[in-house]
Amino acid sequence: MALASGVAQAALHDRGGGLVYDDVLDVTWLADANYARTSGYDEDGRMTWSEAMTWVEQLTYDHVVGGVTIDTYDDWRLPALLDQGSASYKWSNSGSDTGYNVRTVGEDGTVYSELAYMYYFNLGFKGYYANTGAYQSDFGIFGDGTSGGERNGLGPNNVIVNLQSFVYWSGTAYGPLSATDAWNFNTGDGHQNYYGQNNWLYAWAVRSGDVAAIPEPTSAALFGVGLALLATMRRIRL
Repeated sequence: MALASGVAQAALHDRGGGLVYDDVLDVTWLADANYARTSGYDEDGRMTWSEAMTWVEQLTYDHVVGGVTIDTYDDWRLPALLDQGSASYKWSNSGSDTGYNVRTVGEDGTVYSELAYMYYFNLGFKGYYANTGAYQSDFGIFGDGTSGGERNGLGPNNVIVNLQSFVYWSGTAYGPLSATDAWNFNTGDGHQNYYGQNNWLYAWAVRSGDVAAIPEPTSAALFGVGLALLATMRRIRL
């Protein structure tokens, strides 16, 4: 895995209301890793690449905390992946686009794969093979070498839910076959690859940047007190 020593240690932050912020990649994820199903958009959340792209492009999400809508976001996308060209299409256990322990963030801050970074660094999962080529029995999102199903209660405050042990689309078409294939990441065993765009895979929505700050409890309480005082003053005047 290629997280350079000059890059800050990964940290996820629960922003409340089903949003999680990554302060290294400067992106915000939906905490629900299968929101297409949860929201009722798709029966099981598995879609072709074009269907997944359509879903995420039309997605609007209200950031609601404590019954209050903080903001509404409509700039969602599928996770970014930087296609490095033909030199990196060869299957590898380390440092390639294709295979296990793929490049995630370079020394200069270049982001190569947001999904791989989430899997390997933010969530601390292992691939089927280590970067030495040695088999790892504790690969996958369950940490025991099993695949299939879903896992809940991950990340800060256990907020990440419905993470499928299967394959997720990225938002990047595969260079040599961009009309027919697209990049994806398999959370079942930690490998990155490209499949035909007509395959039915999962989609995890992400957006660039942080989200609006949640009002501090003290500030919210003072605001409530202020409203009460105003109401009282109006009654007195009447």
